[in-house]
Amino acid sequence: MPLTRDFKTTVQARASTDASFRAALLSDAVELLLSGDVETGKAVLRDFINATVGFERLAEKVGTPAKSLMRMFGPKGNPRAENLFHVIRQLQEETGVHLAVAAA
Repeated sequence: MPLTRDFKTTVQARASTDASFRAALLSDAVELLLSGDVETGKAVLRDFINATVGFERLAEKVGTPAKSLMRMFGPKGNPRAENLFHVIRQLQEETGVHLAVAAA
C-alpha cells in the first residue's frame, strides 16, 4: 500500500500556496462558530493556525502563551469571546485574509 501524506501536512502545503484556500478555511471556521458548531469551528481554526502563522507566532502577537492557545482551540477548550475575536483579528492581519459580515 502506498504511503499518503498526512492531512495536516496537505492542508499546510495548500494553505502556503493558495490564497483562496486560506480565505475559505478561515471563512469556514468562522461560519461554523457562528452557526453553533463550535467543536468543528475550533478544529478548522486550529488547522488554519497550524497551516499559516503557527501557535508560537500567534502567541507573541496576541500576548497569550502558545500552550494556552492550543488548549483554547483543543477539543475541550472553551475560548472566551474576547480571546476568540482577538485571535481572529490577529489572524486576519497576519494572513491578509479579511472577513466581512453580511446579512442573509
